[in-house]
Amino acid sequence: MDELNVTMDEYLPLRDVVFHTLRKAILKGELKPGERLMEVKLANKLGVSRTPIREAIRMLELEGLVEMVPRKGASVAKITKRDLEDVLEVRCALEQLAVELACTRITPEELTELKIALREFASCIHTYQAHIQNQGVSTQDTDVMELAQKDVEFHDIIFAATGNRRLIQLINNLSEQMYRYRVEYLKDVSTHTQLIAEHEAIVKNIEDHNITAAKENITNHIYNQVRTVSQHIEYGQSS
Repeated sequence: MDELNVTMDEYLPLRDVVFHTLRKAILKGELKPGERLMEVKLANKLGVSRTPIREAIRMLELEGLVEMVPRKGASVAKITKRDLEDVLEVRCALEQLAVELACTRITPEELTELKIALREFASCIHTYQAHIQNQGVSTQDTDVMELAQKDVEFHDIIFAATGNRRLIQLINNLSEQMYRYRVEYLKDVSTHTQLIAEHEAIVKNIEDHNITAAKENITNHIYNQVRTVSQHIEYGQSS
């Protein structure tokens, strides 16, 4: 928590500023799973009153990033294998439907956007790997957040191409819970080459209007994430 700093934004309510600050700290691992969130300590650290801290913690609880423990208060939610499987099972079903619809509904403009997003994602991965090799882990947290954002942008284009507002709404409601696992997955450099190949395959499937292959590839894409993050969870519990 020593590096925790709040960046004020005149266009956002204070509780939202605090929420985004704490959320980023949790996703980056500055606030560790299981760590208690003491309102007074956080208020002093961020230079705000306890009210926006309390409101932000409630928002984080709704996202599944914070859990309330009776007689102990709030703490950062632990990443469990069961939660991972639950979230990604739902994600898999939604993304299978998304690629199926995208195969038949994507416009030439959206396909171009998807290809650009693919190139940007691959470029971001190469930058991330270069920083890790040249500078060690010092820039890893910043780079992995940017990489996660590029991954989100890639999938968001597919969702938009479905033209199904209800589906997009459901996915957006789940996206914050998925984001934590996405960040954990992307920290593993050994998965990156495979990730690019999976994205390339999905783009080709959609361009070819190959629904069967698209659904198969998106399923493999998601369950590779399940397996990798599950291994990290098991390793963390045993170490």
